[in-house]
Amino acid sequence: MLRQALLAASRSEGVRRLVERAPVTRDVVRRFVAGETIGDALRVTGELTGEGLLVSLDVLGEDTRDKEQVEANVRHYAELLDRLGAMGLGPRAEVSVKLSAVGLTLDEDLALDGARRICAAARTVGTTVTVDMEEHASVDATLRIVHELRRDFPDTGAVIQAYLRRAEEYCAELAYEGSRVRLCKGAYAAPEPVAFTAKDEIDKSYVRCMKILMAGRGHPMIATHDPRLIDMAAALAVLHDRDAGSFEYQMLYGVRPQEQRRLAREGAQVRVYVAYGREWYAYFMRRLAERPANLRFFVRSLTSRK
Repeated sequence: MLRQALLAASRSEGVRRLVERAPVTRDVVRRFVAGETIGDALRVTGELTGEGLLVSLDVLGEDTRDKEQVEANVRHYAELLDRLGAMGLGPRAEVSVKLSAVGLTLDEDLALDGARRICAAARTVGTTVTVDMEEHASVDATLRIVHELRRDFPDTGAVIQAYLRRAEEYCAELAYEGSRVRLCKGAYAAPEPVAFTAKDEIDKSYVRCMKILMAGRGHPMIATHDPRLIDMAAALAVLHDRDAGSFEYQMLYGVRPQEQRRLAREGAQVRVYVAYGREWYAYFMRRLAERPANLRFFVRSLTSRK
């Protein structure tokens, strides 16, 4: 019920106005959103990569229904990537792209074109793109676009949400050599015929999917803060004789930063998902809803950096 309430709040303009105006909210958000500008994102990226971490940058803003804004979003990513390259950060920082930000709500071909242009800009500076997964209704279109992008940009990352009932099937199809797959739990509302809704069911699905990816020939990107799942991923890496460069952990900026650094010091690849931009509200609420335990992470982070 808490998860559904948070997801409903993420779509409520009234709650949005209330939350955005609360002084304490801004204080909390600054801990988990890197800022509003490219300069803010580059500063944080430089700090994280300087500590041995990898980065995936997400420009906040989605569900774009205006072609001019779609074009502006694509240009923003191109500028971001150009500046990453100028700073020599390309090899350690990729970008994450929501297809609804580049036109999927309007037209699938428009989104494919925008994503292709971003992939081309990423290649120029020696980095990659991961295509984020969004609402359940867009899963098929997103996977089609990823498939098309991989014709020319085979390192394009895909994202699978473990709460989807077809998640294992998707993982099995994507666990091939060279395939980069981020496994997350899922942060959108979905009907029960499409998605698991109970925490234990989602966790079990995550484990099943992780086993498929770690046994496959691709590059799993294990996106979780759950200590049990992190330990299980490490055990699966040993079981399948994976070296540290053949998979990575991914965590959100501002959540368990000391654990991120601990894993990196021990030789693991750890990528921090860094979101920035003015449209932070929906992102922030979904992070809370993705797993109610995240509420404890965010509250605890007000007084602790553990």
